[in-house]
Amino acid sequence: MGYTQVALEDKLFEMYPELRARGVSMSLRFDEEKNAWIISLKKDHHELDTYLDKSDADGCMEGHVCVYLGVKVGEFIDTFKG
Repeated sequence: MGYTQVALEDKLFEMYPELRARGVSMSLRFDEEKNAWIISLKKDHHELDTYLDKSDADGCMEGHVCVYLGVKVGEFIDTFKG
């Protein structure tokens, strides 16, 4: 893969600082069958699992923003506004 799970997690927290700002925890695991990372976001009783294709994760590590993941993060964060 060229990077570790921890490095990808750090990069995602860097790209989406609102996760830490809102106290959202994140865990990652790689699904070999789907060739994608499963990203689990949690805060209080709210949870969201979403997929990040390996090619998109590779792009994130190179500094490219993944629009799909950004939308999912935004939707999850919106749960706590108000």
